[in-house]
Amino acid sequence: MRFKSYFTLALTMTLAAAIPQTGAAQKKLFTLEDLNFGGTNYRNMTPQNRSIVWWGEEAVRTDADFCALINKTTGRETRLFTLADINQWIGAKDDNHRVKSLRYATFPYAKQSLVLVENLTERMLVDWKAHRVVWRQASALQEHTDFAPASRATAYVRDHNLFVIDGEGRVRQISTDGSREMVYGVTAYREMFGIYKGTFWNPDGSRLAFYRMDQTMVPDYPLVDVDPDSMAVLAPEKYPMAGRTTHEVTIGVYDVKSDKTIYLKVGNPKDRYFVNIGWSPDGKTIYLKEFNRKQNEMSLDAYDAVTGDKRATLYTEHHEKYITSYTSVAFLPWDADKFILQSQKDGYNHLYLFNTKGEMLRQLTSGNFVVYDLLGFDKARKRAIILSAESSPIQSNLYAVDIATGKRTLLDNGRGVHANIISPSGFHDRALSPDGGWIIDNYAEPTVPRNIDFINLKTDKGTRYFTAENPWKDYAEPQISSGTIKAADGRTDLYYRLVKPADFDASKKYPTVVYVYGGPMTRNVDAYWHYRLRGWEAYMAQKGFIVFVLDNRGSSDRGRDFEQATYRHLGTEEMKDQMKGVDFLKTLPYVDANRLGIHGWSFGGFMTINLMTTYPDVFKVGVAGGPVIDWNWYEVQYGELYMGTPQDNPEGYAAGSLLPKAKNLKGKLQIIIGMNDPVVLPQNALRFLKECISAGTQPDFFVYPGEPHNMRGHQSVHLHERITQYFIDYLK
Repeated sequence: MRFKSYFTLALTMTLAAAIPQTGAAQKKLFTLEDLNFGGTNYRNMTPQNRSIVWWGEEAVRTDADFCALINKTTGRETRLFTLADINQWIGAKDDNHRVKSLRYATFPYAKQSLVLVENLTERMLVDWKAHRVVWRQASALQEHTDFAPASRATAYVRDHNLFVIDGEGRVRQISTDGSREMVYGVTAYREMFGIYKGTFWNPDGSRLAFYRMDQTMVPDYPLVDVDPDSMAVLAPEKYPMAGRTTHEVTIGVYDVKSDKTIYLKVGNPKDRYFVNIGWSPDGKTIYLKEFNRKQNEMSLDAYDAVTGDKRATLYTEHHEKYITSYTSVAFLPWDADKFILQSQKDGYNHLYLFNTKGEMLRQLTSGNFVVYDLLGFDKARKRAIILSAESSPIQSNLYAVDIATGKRTLLDNGRGVHANIISPSGFHDRALSPDGGWIIDNYAEPTVPRNIDFINLKTDKGTRYFTAENPWKDYAEPQISSGTIKAADGRTDLYYRLVKPADFDASKKYPTVVYVYGGPMTRNVDAYWHYRLRGWEAYMAQKGFIVFVLDNRGSSDRGRDFEQATYRHLGTEEMKDQMKGVDFLKTLPYVDANRLGIHGWSFGGFMTINLMTTYPDVFKVGVAGGPVIDWNWYEVQYGELYMGTPQDNPEGYAAGSLLPKAKNLKGKLQIIIGMNDPVVLPQNALRFLKECISAGTQPDFFVYPGEPHNMRGHQSVHLHERITQYFIDYLK
């Protein structure tokens, strides 16, 4: 359910030209080992990439076996050192002491020839010019580590407790009561609100803010671990369901110098959410966004990091439905009294300039498009660097925004989707150099697997550094196109992807599978390589199917009204739009409307069963993975954000429940779950099966023992072979 895709691009034509195919009959055929992320050949079938980190304003390629300085204007590389060099300089004698790869090496100090590396027991700063280790710090048995380059202190978690080891190697235990019930230094609120970690260093590494999450009031869901050779054991999951008691979160601040911890004086944390901690440039003030439990009121508050006192409420926002502006404030590097706040208050996520008194100075960006992210600042020219959908709803492009005038300058070619935003874990932070002089522009287009350019922000011109070859060039690629249809409201454009076999014959009739997600926070179609085609879709096309994917209203990155169209009635408007997609498919002479299938996972599993039981004469076969069956049993933050509570929205919850629809099932339906799913609990699928038994309907069921919400490793290959075979057996 938590698939946070942050990619987008748009084609304004009704049907885009298919990616050309030639000589398909002479080319290789795919296997799932090629196309699935758990496959043995998957790595060779994805476009090559380059891992690049900043050493001040210099760019360094970090490969597994070497690090090389990149000339940003010519693309030439100069070898700095190799993995063998590093292991020789640190005196590694065995596997426990060898550094295994340099891909995750970092260069934390501009103009100092120091590289930060780790083995199984230590993190080390190695001077590659002097060929020696200049600093070591123990790192064994540490989880959720957070290194502060300025002070060389590291925060980490062990046995549920939070520790800090300072730059001199002194270990301080910050908490002593950590347990499953009381969690320190990890993500809060089950990874909602854009929170991906639980510790936050101030700029000079002298103070650490951290989350403490009290879960004592949250009931355990009884998952079971069947792996022991003897009797299975309980593996319970703390799971707060919608409308029920949820965990309570507070924020601590540890001072490294004084070895003291204080907690922000937020008051009673019950039914309140404190989102994404941010620091002032001087490291003395903490900024929090607070949401009420309904998530329709938000305030930006400033707290004294020394005393914990609340200094001021700088901004408040209210909306009749909900608010999803989660990012922290970003201070201007040249003016510590001004910061940028992101908000959807005008209907689209945009940037607003504030001062520390809470006065809004001006709106920096505006228009009917979404700003995906603020990457950082061009300090020399006093500009903000953003990714936005201004060029197209299914693109993400780089722009510079002049802070004084609001003028936007396009920095890339105006096409494609940029890998800078792929990861919510902060990967995009690496795109911009520390002083904002350069950007690493890693992007793809529907027919471009990957290009990497260096953009010089003095001139706003890019230089090509790397072009990836098409890893599918020797294979019979499917025919892939994209376009738009109108939503059920008759006016909103919805983007789709259509996938046909490589040897497609327009005179034939093809069985067709609709792949659906349909839920919030995610989108499936954009202008990335192959329009963000999933490998399984290519495999299905090879097996003689057409695959259709449509992003309905309620999906992400199209503005507040588009996303809130499904509010309090999840599944209703989404189905209307998906059926418009079916109407479109029926206009295509090569689609066999008597052989329509549907497949989706998570929210898509919910949509699969919903569509099959609401329109039982339309879909002949379906495969539903990890499906939500009743929103009463889903997570409190997500469920209440989009549905309200069961107490205040009984009609919406009743309409969204699939239990009463079990009797409507006519086609072949396979339900698949991970036995240890901590996101969509097994209770959902099991209760639906029980209703089917009572109603006399006959779904099929498969479970992956020990697996969570998504199948891991090679089991994913097994999963997708099973899904494929089900459609072959019953739809072809």
